[in-house]
Amino acid sequence: MTTKSATPARKMPKGRERMVAAILEAAGDLFAERGPAATSIRDIATRSKVNQGLVFRYIGNKEQLVGAVLEHLGTNMAEVLHSEAPADVVDRAVDLHMRVLARTLLDGYPADQLQKSFPTVNQLLDNVRPRHDSDASARIAVANALALQFGWRLFEPVLRKATGIDDLSEAELRQVIGAELSRIVEPHRPKARRARAAR
Repeated sequence: MTTKSATPARKMPKGRERMVAAILEAAGDLFAERGPAATSIRDIATRSKVNQGLVFRYIGNKEQLVGAVLEHLGTNMAEVLHSEAPADVVDRAVDLHMRVLARTLLDGYPADQLQKSFPTVNQLLDNVRPRHDSDASARIAVANALALQFGWRLFEPVLRKATGIDDLSEAELRQVIGAELSRIVEPHRPKARRARAAR
């Protein structure tokens, strides 16, 4: 007995714009699954149903492709977050981008240089900055919030098992993480300053 694939079979895209979109989508999925180092241009061409030569022609070499995928995922995540997309669509976009970023770094690619813009992070900074006394304080708060997200998204099974919270439901865990993220992005004032502010 054969099992149907969870993802529908892709049709061969027509036109440059559709081919580039198919290449970036296929590469993003493959990079999340195996990392860029273990994914060949041929693998991407096969999955996207685009000729291997056209992958080079439209995107460039492997490093340029990794950069294009990171940019594409960052832009897509920002668009999804600003839309009225269902929670599972938002979660998939965030998870995919974070996994590809992590695998890119672990494979030795300079992700911090290859992804040129970070629209979601910039939006988060714009939202958090007015509550902080300094730009540096806001940036550190956002970096800490992102680190928490990366940690849970990449290491959830280990974190659950190691700390004995594997019986916590997915909904309860999301609520706890959300509350912690909200706390992290708030300014942290020394106790003496907090006491003066309370008077």
